[in-house]
Amino acid sequence: MTPAEINIKWKELQEKIAKDFDSETPDLKVVLFLIGVQELGKGPGKFSKRQKEELMHIATCRLLSEMGFYELEALDQDGWPHWKLVKPIPAYAGLEQEMLLRSLAISYFADIYE
Repeated sequence: MTPAEINIKWKELQEKIAKDFDSETPDLKVVLFLIGVQELGKGPGKFSKRQKEELMHIATCRLLSEMGFYELEALDQDGWPHWKLVKPIPAYAGLEQEMLLRSLAISYFADIYE
């Protein structure tokens, strides 16, 4: 996708999520949190600040696994996934990194919303 296409589809995704959750327009961190909760597979719940950060990390690893950077290593005793870096991630500039994660999030939610 071109950056313009990513921006259009990102806005559409934000609007769909906001409508489904009856909330404000989510930013990338909120979308990553939602993906992390989905990947954890335990449904909605109360999470500590540290757990929220871990959920966003899980989401980032899950998204980047689509490009072959991570693979799922195991689930711990509490059912939390642990990912293994399998190839170095290029040093993306801030905007490039955000556009990449947006694009991968759009693909992640494609089955849900299409």
